[in-house]
Amino acid sequence: MSHTSPPAAIVDPEKLAALKELAYGASHEINNPLANIAARAQTLLREEVDLERRRALEAIHAQAMRAHEMISDLMLFARPPELQRAPTDLAAVVRQVVEQLGEFCQQRGSRVQLELPSEPVKLDADAAQLAEAIRAALLNALESAGIEGCVTAELRSRPAISSDRRVIELAIADDGPGLDERSATHAFDPFFSGREAGRGLGFGLSKCWRIVTAHGGDVQLAPGEDGGAVATITLPVEAEKLP
Repeated sequence: MSHTSPPAAIVDPEKLAALKELAYGASHEINNPLANIAARAQTLLREEVDLERRRALEAIHAQAMRAHEMISDLMLFARPPELQRAPTDLAAVVRQVVEQLGEFCQQRGSRVQLELPSEPVKLDADAAQLAEAIRAALLNALESAGIEGCVTAELRSRPAISSDRRVIELAIADDGPGLDERSATHAFDPFFSGREAGRGLGFGLSKCWRIVTAHGGDVQLAPGEDGGAVATITLPVEAEKLP
């Protein structure tokens, strides 16, 4: 089974420095007008009773918020905030993220099947940032699976290959069309989408990779045994925290 890792371009220090400069410049120039647009649209929505105008205002607000989220992702990719580590139950984080995606799944007729240990899966981590990474990976899988698709998220612990420590793995598998050569090559590129133009564009797996590697982990993408694709998030667990 072949595995896809983030390409060298993502970790090139010079390219990251250029991206960081762009991110900070864009944030100052764009975020404030976007905030004003979103706030004004919300204000008008509270006063508007005409159905057609309400729909237009809702669309304006939604698109302004979407642009704001993309800029936030750009900032996170260029320079993630300092980790706020604390004892974290990763199983609980996964459950929470899946619950938050419930409406998205319902609209598409999709489902996420969880395979989680009955006991807590604990590590020292920034729960909020890991939730963002898991959300990005799940959304990527759901988009790949398509309408009425199925995604399986399996959480497990295993010994590390190169040390006496253990690692935690979250394998997110979809039943989509699988990885073609282009998708396998560019899956970790920001703004890449293997789907039709205009869908799924954003930081996706590169955002996930950025957060996970900040925790000392890794993300791999591979073809599924029965089709589809599997994104595997691996996070280290300190040896002294093991029984």
